[in-house]
Amino acid sequence: MKKILTILKKDTVLTVSFCLALVSSFFVPISAKYVSYIDFRVLSLLLSLMLSVAGLRFSGVFSALSGKLLLYVKNTRTLSLLFVLLSFFSSMVITNDVALITFVPFALLILTEIGKGNLYIPVLVLMTVAANLGSMLTPLGNPQNLYLYSLSGLKMGEFLHLMAPTTAISLLLLCLTCLFIKPEKIASPQKATAFSKKDAAFFLFLFALSLLSVFRILHFGISLLVTILCVFFYRRHLLLEADYALLFTFVFFFIFVGNIKEIPAVSAFLSLLTKGREIGVSVLLSQVISNVPCAMLLSGFTDNYPALLLGVNLGGLGTLIASMASLISFKQYGGTIGAKKGKYLLVFTLVNVAFLAVLWGLILLF
Repeated sequence: MKKILTILKKDTVLTVSFCLALVSSFFVPISAKYVSYIDFRVLSLLLSLMLSVAGLRFSGVFSALSGKLLLYVKNTRTLSLLFVLLSFFSSMVITNDVALITFVPFALLILTEIGKGNLYIPVLVLMTVAANLGSMLTPLGNPQNLYLYSLSGLKMGEFLHLMAPTTAISLLLLCLTCLFIKPEKIASPQKATAFSKKDAAFFLFLFALSLLSVFRILHFGISLLVTILCVFFYRRHLLLEADYALLFTFVFFFIFVGNIKEIPAVSAFLSLLTKGREIGVSVLLSQVISNVPCAMLLSGFTDNYPALLLGVNLGGLGTLIASMASLISFKQYGGTIGAKKGKYLLVFTLVNVAFLAVLWGLILLF
């Protein structure tokens, strides 16, 4: 019982997805058809990207880059804006989760060193919003984008054209919000740090292979095989750095959605509810089950992928669980001395709802 409770506390979304898949199997008996539910391309791309990005983090290239940029920081407003921009732009390439895993601890360290613990909450909240919004621009930015990009058959140009306006407006809103942070003068936080050029070059090569698969130039199976073999023989401990819980979450949701589509009454209801209301339904549903499961569920009942893409990305704003990446910042902040979790949740919710209201309103208007 204790082990079960530990799993529930550690990864609730994984547990919920497993339970949904299990319950749905009582209505649609287990058969060979289950294999057809699973999108192996998405799983392969996710694993390839996870391993190559884990290697890049290990090389120290991200810390070195941010350390170099910090040499030019002169006040708290500029420092806050820098961390927000790092989260925003890096999430487009290394995913929102990895951007926050990489830069939130770094931000906490710098703010502590310069004695600005009062900025923990505003900076971390804005970094989280930035990672969730910046990641919407590219198929690499987050799991739901990669899934829907693969499923929809959209070309890269079409994808960027769809997501660019909302991303640009998001960037403008983030920069304006940073103006509310008082510009107090500070000394340069730290010197630029070194990184392993050999490791960085090696994992950049693997990352490039993953990109070729994302762009459908190289078969995803080849990319995955090469990545696993290279990591195994070069830095095998990094094989443990991939988020396998997320991969299994995808598998269980593939099974759940596949089974739901086989139940006529439920399938008809969800199709009727979703079609024509993709943005609204996905935004609201994401607040409860988070945007990755939402994308996987609703994709089975509509072919309006552009609207669904906008909806699940906007749906990452709002509640703390709307985007599971948001929990990363919250957990990191919760580990600081004197953490005020209630205040964090209040500020987080107010800022997220404000961003959601503005962006959703603009999409409805234009």
